[in-house]
Amino acid sequence: MPCSFSERDGVEFRFDLISRDTATRARLGRITTPHGDIQTPAFMAVGTQAAVKTLTPEEVKESGAEIILANTYHLYLRPGHELIRDMGGLHGFMNWDGPILTDSGGFQVFSHSALRKIRDDGVTFQSHIDGSSRHITPELAVEIQEALGADIIMAFDECTPYPVTREYARESMELTLRWAKRCKIRKTRPDQALFGIIQGGMFPDLRKECAERLVEIGFDGYAMGGLSVGETKPMMYEMVEAAEPFMPEDQPRYLMGVGKPEDLIEGVIRGIDLFDCVMPTRNARNGFLFTRHGRLVIKNSVHHNEGGPVDPECGCYTCRHYSRAYLRHLFMAGEILALRLNTIHNLYFYLSLMERIRESIREKRLEAFRHEFYDADHLQKSG
Repeated sequence: MPCSFSERDGVEFRFDLISRDTATRARLGRITTPHGDIQTPAFMAVGTQAAVKTLTPEEVKESGAEIILANTYHLYLRPGHELIRDMGGLHGFMNWDGPILTDSGGFQVFSHSALRKIRDDGVTFQSHIDGSSRHITPELAVEIQEALGADIIMAFDECTPYPVTREYARESMELTLRWAKRCKIRKTRPDQALFGIIQGGMFPDLRKECAERLVEIGFDGYAMGGLSVGETKPMMYEMVEAAEPFMPEDQPRYLMGVGKPEDLIEGVIRGIDLFDCVMPTRNARNGFLFTRHGRLVIKNSVHHNEGGPVDPECGCYTCRHYSRAYLRHLFMAGEILALRLNTIHNLYFYLSLMERIRESIREKRLEAFRHEFYDADHLQKSG
């Protein structure tokens, strides 16, 4: 069931729905972009500043990543979108030849700057770098992303905070919808896919309404924004369930900024195709490592003389070459190599988890995989 987005040099943006899980809403698919394919469900490695922290693009690819997410807000402030455009766009600038998604910068504008003013025209805010006053409109957000040259770009939205009143959530949703229309009108590059973002706070009927109205405007894919902002997990899952039935079957669905391992599985079960989160890389830099049997805290003294790998079932470079004892030594000594090796492992864990999820959908056994995941006690064990 293909959906064409646009074409460049004969390569068509499209989403192919390959198969479904019979017991859940999970889908197996493939997104085709001018810079390569993305097997879905997929986790996007976060490269906020046009780099996945501590890793080279080659190492990111070797970990299994097919797509990188870069941050429009940060790259707009430094080094600037014009410079990146002149350096061949993000692909040339960072030497990454695979697909790239850029967010619109909305979340960062609303989370990084306390001194901001929201108007129908856009948002005025203070740069966290030099304190200068900046003004971003929906049109400028698209202009920046076109200069960055990502394969998938996002409409500018207001990331509705939590908690808020129903009145605020509706006003915020209406603003997001007006901005979404302006983003679609401003978009000029046919080789980029534009996704709309569903807001509505923690009100299921507003999420449903926002999804329906975005579909009326018409986008190349749809994202769920404003989640993982302090609400409970059941509430987050309820919002996904409220909007998912109203997102087109033949277009990709993206759950923004949500990425604990259990959230990936629960999101896939609810019909989500794309995820991103800083958790694997940030946790790695803080010495928290993911394994198939729970989270491991590498600085804990129990690991000081352990000769085995972080996870005996893991095939990453770190686990194939280094012991827990060595990784603990590096981390306690403040060696940069510790952060690199930890990041390689955590990113590989996430990407291999997604491969296992895809395989379970292919074999029509996702529910069984979900039970195996929880039975392995991922959420409770910590060593």
